[in-house]
Amino acid sequence: MSGKRTRREYASTSQAGHAAGQEVGADSEDESDTAATFLISLAQWSLHRAFNSGKLDNLDFAATAKGEFGIEAVEYVNQFFIDKATDTDYLGQMKKRADDLGVKCLLIMCDGEGRLGDPDAAARLQAVQNHYKWIEAAKFLGCHSIRVNAASEGEYDEQQKLAADGLRKLCEFADTHGLDVLVENHGGLSSNGQWLSGVMRLVDHSRIGTLPDFGNFRLKDDQWYDRYQGVEELMPYAKAVSAKSNVFDDAGNEAETDYLRMMKIVLDAGYHGYVGIEYEGSELGEAEGIAATKALLERVRGELA
Repeated sequence: MSGKRTRREYASTSQAGHAAGQEVGADSEDESDTAATFLISLAQWSLHRAFNSGKLDNLDFAATAKGEFGIEAVEYVNQFFIDKATDTDYLGQMKKRADDLGVKCLLIMCDGEGRLGDPDAAARLQAVQNHYKWIEAAKFLGCHSIRVNAASEGEYDEQQKLAADGLRKLCEFADTHGLDVLVENHGGLSSNGQWLSGVMRLVDHSRIGTLPDFGNFRLKDDQWYDRYQGVEELMPYAKAVSAKSNVFDDAGNEAETDYLRMMKIVLDAGYHGYVGIEYEGSELGEAEGIAATKALLERVRGELA
C-alpha cells in the first residue's frame, strides 16, 4: 500500500467486513434488530478455569457455547490447543463439530509466541514467524482473524515503530491467506488507546485492525487509561470487540463498565459485527458470569435498537 490511511478509510474497510459477517450471523441469532445493533459471540477465555482444570475439552467448546448458552459464534484461545496448530486431523475435528452445530469460528486469540515488537530484530522476526502456524490454523477453521499482542520495550515512539514493524510483516503473511491480524489492548503501552491507534497508522496495511477490550486498560500497577476514551480511539480500526465483564450489581449491570455507554461508542463507530463475551470474574461461576454478560448485552441491544 502507498500513502497513509485515514480513520475514515479504516472505518469504511471495517464496516464492510462487519456487514458481511453480520449477514451470515443474523439468521442464527434470529434477531430482527441485529442489523442495526450487533451480534454476540463467546470468547473461550470465559471458561478458562474449566479448560485448565480439564473439566472441559477444547473440542467441546462449540457444543458448550451453543448448547449451554445459545451462542453460535466462538473465539478460540491458542493455549487450549497449543500443540495442535499444525495437526490437521485435530483441527478437522474442531471444524466439523462447529460446522455440524452451525457454530461460526471467528478468530484465534494468540499468546505466548514472542514479542512482535521485540527490540532485537532476530527475536522480532522469530515472533512473527511463530504466528504463521496460527494464521494457517485460523484459515483452516474458517476464521476471519487471529488476535495478537503488540508487546515491545523502550521509549514510547520507539515501541510504536518496533510493534508496527513486526505487525506489518505478519500482515503481509496473513494477506496471502485472506486473514486479518487484530491487536488487543492487553497491558503496557498497548493499553494506551492513543499509542495503539498510532501503531495502526504506522502499520498501514489493510489486514491490520484492533480488538478493543472494555476492561484491559491497565498501563502498569495502579495506572489505568480511561476505558471509554480508549475504546473510542480504537474503534475506527476495530474488526472485533471484547465485552470484558468481572462483577455485576443487583440490577445485572457490570459494576466496572457502563455497557450502555460503551456500546453506544461501539455502534457510533459504525461497528455492527460480533461482540465477544469475555467473563473474567470470580464472584460468579464461569457459566453464571457468561449468562449474566449475555443478558446484559441483550438488554443493552434492545435499548439501542
